[in-house]
Amino acid sequence: MSQLHQRMTALVSEAGYRSDEPIVAGVQQRGAPPVLLAQGMTSAGEPVTATTLAYAASLSKQMTAACAALLARRGALDMESPLSHWLPQLPGWAGAIRLRHLVHHTASLPADFKIDAVLTGDDDRTTSGIIQALTRFPALDHRPGTEHLYSNAGYVCLAAVVERAAEMPLPDFARRHLFVPLAMADTRYWPGPDPTPPGAAPLARLRPAPLSLGDGGVWTTLSDLLRWSQALNADELGVSALMQTPGRLDDGTPIDYAWGIGVRSHAGHRVYRHGGGWTGLRALHARVPDLDLSVALIAINDHTERRIPLLNSLLDEVTEP
Repeated sequence: MSQLHQRMTALVSEAGYRSDEPIVAGVQQRGAPPVLLAQGMTSAGEPVTATTLAYAASLSKQMTAACAALLARRGALDMESPLSHWLPQLPGWAGAIRLRHLVHHTASLPADFKIDAVLTGDDDRTTSGIIQALTRFPALDHRPGTEHLYSNAGYVCLAAVVERAAEMPLPDFARRHLFVPLAMADTRYWPGPDPTPPGAAPLARLRPAPLSLGDGGVWTTLSDLLRWSQALNADELGVSALMQTPGRLDDGTPIDYAWGIGVRSHAGHRVYRHGGGWTGLRALHARVPDLDLSVALIAINDHTERRIPLLNSLLDEVTEP
């Protein structure tokens, strides 16, 4: 057992995870093989491994943003174009929202709890259901571009725009331009109708994952997450510089959110990180491009935020001189 693996085992325990709690974590740097730790069982009785297919929740946002970035690089998507051009069924306020507002969560769209209040049930938490819900808001609470407010609905809209610009469903575009080129064989957007793709680790029985795409919708493995991270560090898609560019409010005020990823620092290094969570699922992903370093973890049947100190501890371990 490597020294790093031993330290990972200790850090998982120090973060409060019992040895029987299902979690998988991995660290990869440069061309070295990843160092992996996996323990526990899924609710279906399967051992958790680096190839366990799990819901990515909001880690999906950076993949949605990558699709938009690829289209923008090709000239197929103008990030200054109004949302109303792409989704004309939305009310008049969509004319004031630019696509870059969606990317950086500055569109001032209604909060999740407001959208949930007008949905008729969990079955409507689909892309079409959320966009239909947005048509029932006659006005926005704030002018787009004036503040940073995290918005799942914004990324649902962005995904719908990507589909129209690409002239194909998002799952097909992502498979063709992200997942196949990067050899992420187990990763996919899942629009249903079943609550989980075949072979996936089930979530809490009464709270299946939403079927909306863009804000979530991706199912992946820890191995594929590390592959994704290392590919972005190496700019294999040709859009890493764009995706790593932090957003700004319309008055020029910088924000610490780029394209589907938060912008942070750790031990003097620039870190791009994002979390994902749903009932019974916690995930976290970080990469440090100047060290060509990737760290990711997926905790199944977790309802806590122990993942955050765990990730910080893992970063401490691998960024110390």
